[in-house]
Amino acid sequence: MTTENPEDFVPLTGACVCKTITYTLTAPPMVTHCCHCTYCQKETGSAFALNTVIETYNFSITSPSHPAFAHRPSPSAPDGSKHLVAYCPNRDCNTDMFSHYGGNKATVYLKCGTLDHESRAKVRPDVHIFTNTKVPWIDLTGEEERGVTVCEEFYDQRDVWSAGNLERLAKLRAWKAEQEKSGGL
Repeated sequence: MTTENPEDFVPLTGACVCKTITYTLTAPPMVTHCCHCTYCQKETGSAFALNTVIETYNFSITSPSHPAFAHRPSPSAPDGSKHLVAYCPNRDCNTDMFSHYGGNKATVYLKCGTLDHESRAKVRPDVHIFTNTKVPWIDLTGEEERGVTVCEEFYDQRDVWSAGNLERLAKLRAWKAEQEKSGGL
């Protein structure tokens, strides 16, 4: 993301292909992953998945319609948990829009391809993950020169996330604990 300064941030917007489901991010993403794992390759039908991570309370559905949800395998989850995928309920669309990995509804992993053009132009990868399974014709030299972290597997958040976003993560964890204690989420 180009800015972490809330005063400079302009909300990001997006939608499914048919625009039945629209949404807004009211804060900058905490991090954007470019995932090259074979699961993401198969799930997207592409060479990688580009997901931006945001707190649930900084993400809102703005359309009258709401997404449908499906539990899907999450091979990267060590406990075998599934991730909850939100998709457009319109049978002629069915665009996958975002996920809650491992059942963690406090965090949204938004598929960047669903961002509107103006918003999508503001989001770039902060880290490339699972590059040990990337397709061989993708050259990440330019990304490394730009200062983007490139990892063969996953990464330690302290090595990639900014201090400000690590603070946001700590607040998110505290909020999640409170929500769970009160029966929310």
